[in-house]
Amino acid sequence: MPKNKKKESSSSSDSDDGPTDRNPPPEKKAKTSSKTDDKEPTWVLQGKKLVKVREFKGKLYVDVREFYEKNGELLPGKKGISLTPEQWRKLLSLGDEINETISNLC
Repeated sequence: MPKNKKKESSSSSDSDDGPTDRNPPPEKKAKTSSKTDDKEPTWVLQGKKLVKVREFKGKLYVDVREFYEKNGELLPGKKGISLTPEQWRKLLSLGDEINETISNLC
């Protein structure tokens, strides 16, 4: 028994761009500053990698995390780390030593 095949309508266009979306995704806004306008203080490291100072369960954290977009909203992903203010200060105090090590390895 032969399979039913859909007949393709012939068009005057020879384009191989594929089907045209009837509902194209909304345009993404480029962030031009390193700090975003948000309820939580936020800085953009690169792309969707952000640093936020946020409160979680009544405690303050410095959150360095990769975010993803869903339904036009930027949501925190699993990839990241939340540091207490004490851990953040410790990391900052190690900055010169870390930079020197990086310079020696490059």
